[in-house]
Amino acid sequence: MERKQFQLGDVVQMKKNHPCGSSEMEIIRMGMDIRIKCVGCKHSVLVPRAKFEKNMRKVLRSTAIMAEDPKTNE
Repeated sequence: MERKQFQLGDVVQMKKNHPCGSSEMEIIRMGMDIRIKCVGCKHSVLVPRAKFEKNMRKVLRSTAIMAEDPKTNE
């Protein structure tokens, strides 16, 4: 099974919504643990990498795509 690709600054969709109602999270720190920040209420949570990879559905907005295509930054 292929590992999910994500990097610092990406906005990802999680399986469960945050209590504020938003399911979008921004990755703000990476390592053995990953710190994600809720896009809706700006609350941040530190999650073990294995749990994060299990609960992440997909990458909604990637910083790699924005860096390659300057039209999306406008």
